[in-house]
Amino acid sequence: MKAVTKFLSAASAVAVSAALAVPGAAVLQFASVSMAEAAVVSSIDVRGSQRVDAETIRNYLSISPGRSFSNADIDEAVKRLFGTGLFSDVRINQVGSTLVVQVSEYQVVNQVLFQGNKKIKDAQLAGTVQLKPRGTFSPASLESDAEAIRAAYQRIGRNDATVTPKTIDLGDNRVNVVFEINEGDRTKIASINFTGNNAFSDRRLSDVIATKRSTILSFLLRDDIYDEERLRADEEALRRFYYNRGYADFQVVSAFGELNEATNEYTVSITVDEGERYTFGDVSVESSIAGVNGESLRSLVETSPGSVYSAKDVEDSIIALTEHVAGLGYAFAQVTPRGDRNFENRTISVVYTVDQGPRTYVERIEIRGNTRTRDYVIRREFDVSEGDAFNQVLIQRAKRRLEALNYFERVEIATAPGSEPDQVVLVVDVLEKSTGEFSIGAGYTTGGSTPGPSIEGAITERNFLGRGQFIRLSAGGGKDSRDFMLSFTEPYFLGRRIAAGFDVFRQTRRYDDYESELTGATVRFGLPITENISTQLAYNFTQEEYEYRESCDEDGNGVPDADCDVSEAIIDGIENSPWNKSSVSGTLLYNTIDDVKNPHAGIYATFTTEVAGLGGDAEYVKLTGRGSYYHTLSEEMDVVGLVSVGGGHITGFGSESDLRIFDHFKSNDRMIRGFEFDGIGPYDADTKDHLGGTTYFNASVEAQFPVPVVPESFGLRGAVFADAATLYGNDIREEAGLTITGTGMEWRASVGAGLIWASPFGPLRIDYAVPVVKEDNDEEQNFNFGISTRF
Repeated sequence: MKAVTKFLSAASAVAVSAALAVPGAAVLQFASVSMAEAAVVSSIDVRGSQRVDAETIRNYLSISPGRSFSNADIDEAVKRLFGTGLFSDVRINQVGSTLVVQVSEYQVVNQVLFQGNKKIKDAQLAGTVQLKPRGTFSPASLESDAEAIRAAYQRIGRNDATVTPKTIDLGDNRVNVVFEINEGDRTKIASINFTGNNAFSDRRLSDVIATKRSTILSFLLRDDIYDEERLRADEEALRRFYYNRGYADFQVVSAFGELNEATNEYTVSITVDEGERYTFGDVSVESSIAGVNGESLRSLVETSPGSVYSAKDVEDSIIALTEHVAGLGYAFAQVTPRGDRNFENRTISVVYTVDQGPRTYVERIEIRGNTRTRDYVIRREFDVSEGDAFNQVLIQRAKRRLEALNYFERVEIATAPGSEPDQVVLVVDVLEKSTGEFSIGAGYTTGGSTPGPSIEGAITERNFLGRGQFIRLSAGGGKDSRDFMLSFTEPYFLGRRIAAGFDVFRQTRRYDDYESELTGATVRFGLPITENISTQLAYNFTQEEYEYRESCDEDGNGVPDADCDVSEAIIDGIENSPWNKSSVSGTLLYNTIDDVKNPHAGIYATFTTEVAGLGGDAEYVKLTGRGSYYHTLSEEMDVVGLVSVGGGHITGFGSESDLRIFDHFKSNDRMIRGFEFDGIGPYDADTKDHLGGTTYFNASVEAQFPVPVVPESFGLRGAVFADAATLYGNDIREEAGLTITGTGMEWRASVGAGLIWASPFGPLRIDYAVPVVKEDNDEEQNFNFGISTRF
């Protein structure tokens, strides 16, 4: 700012003028005033105002007729008027006994237009800029908005986008604002280079971070966008990764990207210092709170001597101790871990100290940055409310929950002083991201219940209407199959942490001799028990209809033709169609998987009990369970081991305890690979049709590894596996002449290899399996390609 002061001798008056230079704008003349040291005027004359009322301008002056004022009062009046953002020029002069206020108003924005944009829609850009229709125009805002648009394009990977702002004068002090946009080409990431890493390969670390190098699939995955904020998040992801694997001294030395303007490509360089790997030494709990015995809390600690140091285990121990002590009535208790490094044997001894913390309360929770997500969706993830005791552990838990929602790019929670010394304000800053998905996948099955090509498409919204609700509509099918499903889930039913939802579905299948149509619905309720254990209760109703295909019943009389070689068990099932099933089921789920999309460690296990017989035609009890254990076999080579086991049993009850053929378990590729759907187990000795079994057990071991040469951003991994399974027992209603064979507990086994692809269309997998132990009537299927369900 340049200030110029003129002293005029005439009438002992003083004239003050000031000029303000604004980048991108014209020089504005602050004021030009001639008056005595302590002047008094009888009136104030406002000139040049068109939209702003003259009386409003007088109110900003704080100068009144008949009252003396000074040069300082004039300066303050000028500053206040400029501060409104309504005026491009303000001049104040005293003419006789009148104070003349001359203003020039900024123009009014009529429209804000965007031209040349395709990758970012008008509505998104309109939310980025400050200039709005019916708002005031200023050159400074115009340049600022142009820069904001350029930044928006940088965030989607278009660093060479150019924005040319223009104005069109419409007269009557109105303008149209036009931003001409040249979106340019996508800015790619040529390479991501790691320096200083010895314990883990570049490929393994590339899998940890969200930023990926560009590949031919990047236009779909959108994971090759260079962004400073994303890179900072990647640094934090690397720190968590190392801290949880024993490297307590790990640090990111530097992380940056260099843009080659000639090729419009970034080279990302990340330098790390891994430090030594530590294990836990002695672990103890001390308490300074009377009535709380530290040694009695030792069983709550999840860190044990000799195990690899893990920051997550320390955090989990702090949470467990804090919640337990709070449950004893000490709401303000604080648990502080103190680590003692032994550099010689590379151990860290941890002492958890329980103290009575300061009595601090949460005054209020402020949420910022959520333009779509409702406030209550964020607030309900907190176990503290306004007025509750402040607990840092519960705040960190809320942060993890918010991140796990997958609604936000970033979640930050900070504290600010409240209105009283014992009050704090929680400030929650979030950056929202897209929660809608459209996916499409395809597969090809060479055998099974519906051989041939298949396709599936789905529309999913994880944060429906910003209310945190999940909705999914899917449809798919192949040559002989059709599937439709609508799912909806309310994660907080009646304001409590109870997930309630429903599924409505229809499935049609065409087999060699008959076809089926299954229509049903499920109403379910899910309740978390702990952070890792949850349960789900459901009511299920289905109606199954079966009829012969024309090739088996040419005259359509519902009786199979003489040359149709179909089992009596299938005939009985078709003749009793339609078949209604009304059941309730309960599922217990245990999940400690570290990364659902790319698991390296943890257990995923489910156990389900279903009881059918609440009306309907089916009467049975079915028990099923499955567990998968992931463990990293080689951190350096990124080899992950997987062991899966499963089993099930069904038994009928009631007046007719025998089961239909369609109630029995049938083999599939999740039970054992290398065999067709319903290709093993008991069968009709006459027709050789497999009839299913009442009991099954299966086990699988697998090693998953990166595919050499292929970039990690492709999401392609290889696998070798060995499967074993048995399907036995049969409780089909007795039919005349029906001879059931193969009901014993014969085991089958197969070995094979596969490719797993985390594709933009969903997880896909292709397997080639060879049976090595089989029975005579088993039906083989070596190849299987389709949509992969990991758990």
